[in-house]
Amino acid sequence: MTKLYATMLSFIATAPKRDEKGATAVEYGLLVALIAAVIVAVVVTLGTDIKAAFQTVVDQI
Repeated sequence: MTKLYATMLSFIATAPKRDEKGATAVEYGLLVALIAAVIVAVVVTLGTDIKAAFQTVVDQI
């Protein structure tokens, strides 16, 4: 049992460290894409209402 434990410890100590930079970049990219999609959805949904409001103001001027 002790030999197995020593073998596992040596394996863990020599295992290559993971590089998390790529995963973080992907996560930030997904967040940016989600934010952009929300902005597009809001503009499409409210765009005609905002345009009508501005047109009303322009007509009254």
